[in-house]
Amino acid sequence: MDEFERQSEERGWATAKTLAEALPYIQIYDRETVVIKYGGHAMGETAVAKQFAADVVLLKLMGVNPVVVHGGGPQISAMLDKAGVKSNFVDGLRVTDRDTMAVAEMVLSGAVNKEIAHWISVAGKEADVRGIGLSGKDAGLLTVEKTTRTKRDPDSLIEHEVDLGFVGEPTKVDPKLIAGLIASETDDWVPVIAPIGVADDGQTYNVNADTVAGAVAGSLHAKRMLLLTDVKGVMDRNGDIIRQMTLSEAQALIDDGTASGGMIPKLQTAMAAVRAGVEAVVILDGRRPHAMLVELFTEYGAGTLVKA
Repeated sequence: MDEFERQSEERGWATAKTLAEALPYIQIYDRETVVIKYGGHAMGETAVAKQFAADVVLLKLMGVNPVVVHGGGPQISAMLDKAGVKSNFVDGLRVTDRDTMAVAEMVLSGAVNKEIAHWISVAGKEADVRGIGLSGKDAGLLTVEKTTRTKRDPDSLIEHEVDLGFVGEPTKVDPKLIAGLIASETDDWVPVIAPIGVADDGQTYNVNADTVAGAVAGSLHAKRMLLLTDVKGVMDRNGDIIRQMTLSEAQALIDDGTASGGMIPKLQTAMAAVRAGVEAVVILDGRRPHAMLVELFTEYGAGTLVKA
């Protein structure tokens, strides 16, 4: 046996060992719904997008029901820059005027949504697993209301309302369309949802993708919600990753300042999703290859798990 054959044999035994160790976790997630928030700058890299799609297809083939909710902030910003439109942000939320809303919907519901659905369909072609692109406007999936924010003047300490334009917050999720796709006995669909919603008056709004993912996961009573980000997870004061925490521990991290910046809304989204009926939410690094598989099918996972 030459060196190549020896290494191939060792890889074969290692693969078999990995599959055997994953069996208990595969059984745990069999026919369970997992909502995946896909975002971050890695979305713009074709190789990473293809790997993500392949992992989603593998989840489907292993008996999991994946539902993808995606963002697209960098793509929106790039398109606005090309159009010469300057973006303003308040507390991390893009101020969205009518022109910006039109661009946001075009990018999110169009290019980004369809590309993700396409790569899932390509990865799942041989197994007949197909991605299907949707937005919150389809079949009354996501009803929203205009977001209101207040900001305190640092000099006068007087709070005043900030108009974010066409930015919305979910008020209702109608999961019938998603549930129907998941339950289909003739096709293996993977819903891919753009974070666009409609208010009762018919106005279209841009919605934070993390918030949409949490609302969708709650409506589906998902087993897990995976928040794919650009960081490993939630860090303690020593810079070490926290593997697991309760809702009260998550709130304490926000209150004492350990969690700061963009991690605060992610923890708030995780807590809201758990309160809405999701068993647990995991914040993990979506840039790492196979992070979702490591999280769901190995003992220690790949990020920070938040549960009741």
